[in-house]
Amino acid sequence: MYPYGLVGNCQISALISKKGSIDWLCLPRPDSDPVFGRLLDVDGGHFSISLATHDVDVTTQYYLANTNILITEIRGSNNERFRITDFCPRFEQYGRMFRPMSLFRIVEPISGSPFIRVSCKPITGWKKDEAKFIRGNSHVRFEFREDNLRLTTNMPLTYLCEESPFALKEKLYFGLTWSSAIEEDLIQVCERFFQHTQDYWKTWVKHCSIPSLFQAETIRSALALKLHCYEDTGAILAALTTSLPEEPGVERNWDYRYCWLRDAHFLLSAFHNLGHFEEMEGFLKFFLGIAQKFEISKDRLAPVYTLSQGLPLPEIRHSIWRGYNGYGPVQTNNQAAEHVQNDVYGEMVLTLAPIYFDERFVHLRTKDHENLLANLARNCACSISQPDAGLWEVRSGWQEHSFTNLMNWAGLERTLRIQNNGHLKLSQFNAKDAQDQAFAAVEKAAREGSIRNGPNDTSFDSALSLATILRFPREKLCLATVRDIQKHLALGTSRPQSSFFYRYIRNDDFGKPSSAFVICSFWLAQALARLGYKKEASDILEDAIQASNHLGLFSEHYRPHSRTQLGNFPQAYSHVGLINAAFAVSPPWSEIL
Repeated sequence: MYPYGLVGNCQISALISKKGSIDWLCLPRPDSDPVFGRLLDVDGGHFSISLATHDVDVTTQYYLANTNILITEIRGSNNERFRITDFCPRFEQYGRMFRPMSLFRIVEPISGSPFIRVSCKPITGWKKDEAKFIRGNSHVRFEFREDNLRLTTNMPLTYLCEESPFALKEKLYFGLTWSSAIEEDLIQVCERFFQHTQDYWKTWVKHCSIPSLFQAETIRSALALKLHCYEDTGAILAALTTSLPEEPGVERNWDYRYCWLRDAHFLLSAFHNLGHFEEMEGFLKFFLGIAQKFEISKDRLAPVYTLSQGLPLPEIRHSIWRGYNGYGPVQTNNQAAEHVQNDVYGEMVLTLAPIYFDERFVHLRTKDHENLLANLARNCACSISQPDAGLWEVRSGWQEHSFTNLMNWAGLERTLRIQNNGHLKLSQFNAKDAQDQAFAAVEKAAREGSIRNGPNDTSFDSALSLATILRFPREKLCLATVRDIQKHLALGTSRPQSSFFYRYIRNDDFGKPSSAFVICSFWLAQALARLGYKKEASDILEDAIQASNHLGLFSEHYRPHSRTQLGNFPQAYSHVGLINAAFAVSPPWSEIL
């Protein structure tokens, strides 16, 4: 399992190891070059606080309850113990959200006489050059990229600069800031920021709606999902890392620090279930911006966009990086942005549909947005039965995909309901005929009673369990599809019937997948719950939670037999799946209280 915790504030994010080392931090944005990148290479830079003897007996890592404040406790063989508290400040100040590009660390002795060593070794980016430092009065400044990273501390700078071991006798404070300085008293700033940040997260959780079952897991997933929001533009990243291998040695290593259209509807569904309107509105505005650019340019919608609505191109391989545990390649940007994925039009309609179904978004019901939605629906109609790369972004051998037809059916079905509710009055588009055409295209790919990957490909695909979730109106066909996915795509056994599933087991550009795709378990649970099999769905969800690490964080892929997390981490999509499935399997609170 990945031995890392996540901290952040919706502006920056970092991964901190169970040993107390910041091994991943990109600045000034989550998709920028790394400042600390030891996650992907032992020489990739880090900020570690460790026992000087390296004689560690036990490490414990946990979050303060209902917050994104991470605690790491380290105990030596002689019972000397100390604690590291890590957080990125986030709280309301002067009528707006304060989320600086800063990370704070508080180090305090617990017992014994721990001798510790502090090592702060930032790098200048993908070239992996060590950043040179300039020593100040109570800080060291690292200058690179025409900017600076500053570490302010109350520890002796001699020990810091020379990485000398010393006895930890009192609380130490560290403020890591990008392009800014801490002018006030460090201790007062750190303690004040800590208290305000703790209060913010606890209040945010109090404002969450939660299901009656799997409450702790849902709260942790909600907090993790929130950290994938890049609040400045409203984007939500698929993951906060790049190049963590889906399958070691097979080169399935991708940069996921971007925003995928295919995730949008499900992300909004999760925040809707949680009752958080602010994140929904920010995300909707982000996608409206993308859709309006598409409207003006008349280009095809790309599957994936950067945090600033650009395309993450070209894909670049960084050959001097070894990769996670030596499994390269390390890559940035994502060539999937060049793919034709015809499902994106249906997904965009699904994403924007809440504007016309939810009265809280009435201010977004404009003539321009109606025209935009109508044009997206027209593109749904034009995309039916057309070959594309599909949901899983196959890089060669494009074909007609049932998932694409299903998503375009769903987009057209929502468009028709929006029209029937009195909107899109000026549009001459006949959504009913196009919806019937998409419906027929999905049915055409059915074999032996279940939906297959496409009319010319009878293989199974776990994404087709979404037919039930999207309310495709053939319950018998949907149930048979779910049962065939359970039968043919299961791997590992934790109960008589497995709770982990391949995306598919057909050959793609890199062979056949050999690990479970985590969200598939949550899709199956949600689908079975909708079909009335809530006990079975709850059992699958209970098993699938085993795929999380010691902090309740999920990766993209998982091998149940070895309990190995794979792929980028944490993965927003996996946490979205848990949230939506937990709400689906839970009885209403009126039956619990």
